[in-house]
Amino acid sequence: MIPKDPAILLSFVNAKLRDYYDSLEELCAALDEDQSSITAALAAIDYSYDPARNQFI
Repeated sequence: MIPKDPAILLSFVNAKLRDYYDSLEELCAALDEDQSSITAALAAIDYSYDPARNQFI
């Protein structure tokens, strides 16, 4: 289960991407989470996924 609070979600997702996964797609598949839901939640606080950096910025 992933955090619902967007600020905590941001920290959680970026840490997982940094430490364990090579892409957002891989993270979502491993955690069985919907990529569009994560992207939308973080877009609400003005963050978007940068595949070149493999993090939300």
